[in-house]
Amino acid sequence: MGSGTVSAGTLILGLVQGLTEFLPVSSSGHLSLAKTVASYGNASMSYDIVLHAATLFAVLIYFSRDILSMLFEWFYGFVNANARRWAGWRYGWAVITGALITAPFGILLKPLVISASANLLWLGVNFMVTGLLLLSSRFIYGSDAPVGARSGIIAGLLQGIAVFPGISRSGATILGGLVAGLSRKDAFKFSFLLSVPAIIGAVILELRDLGLRGFAASLPDGWIWGAIAAFCSGIVSLILLAKLVTSDRLWVFSLYCFAVGGFAVFYFLMGA
Repeated sequence: MGSGTVSAGTLILGLVQGLTEFLPVSSSGHLSLAKTVASYGNASMSYDIVLHAATLFAVLIYFSRDILSMLFEWFYGFVNANARRWAGWRYGWAVITGALITAPFGILLKPLVISASANLLWLGVNFMVTGLLLLSSRFIYGSDAPVGARSGIIAGLLQGIAVFPGISRSGATILGGLVAGLSRKDAFKFSFLLSVPAIIGAVILELRDLGLRGFAASLPDGWIWGAIAAFCSGIVSLILLAKLVTSDRLWVFSLYCFAVGGFAVFYFLMGA
């Protein structure tokens, strides 16, 4: 284990994780593709955990004001009935609802997800599914419905499906918010508030399977620089995605997902 010398693969995986964790193009799909096609398959599970933690930190920093406000209003709602009409009370319960719906997907489907991550054909098809989801966002405008149980249920279900590599979590949950009637701004914010317990849960599951000793021992040289790259590129991608969602340009990523999906399928067929 080391943190001083950084390899190109370590840094590239950090940048890929940071950019694709938040842009609606599936970070897990890109990491799987990079490990298979670009020969970065020796990257350890420990490093995946570090990169997820780095992007989680980016979410916490970017949405710090919203998270603190939501937590205050949600806790205050237990002692003040008037506070239960505040946005934080609704957001809190919607995030909890979505997280509870998502959790069984991550736990029960983990063996299937691991198998899918090594299958380029499956990856390619899932990228194309993401492309279709993003393309449909062009025709779903949302409204001014408040965040609530309905948005938590719909986004939670779609976030559960997005445990499969190649299906974008952010794209699916933003679309879920729009289907639930949220405005584009609220759908964007709710998507990433919902990601906090999902990322924390994924990190805990991976740490449980790996163990703290195994985690520390298998970190690659230069892991800290990869984590910094993931954090910085994550902040950039959050800023970019916020502008694209509110300007109704989320669908443009569908073209990219179709192209990546087609490449993965072509690479699989060439190998077969």
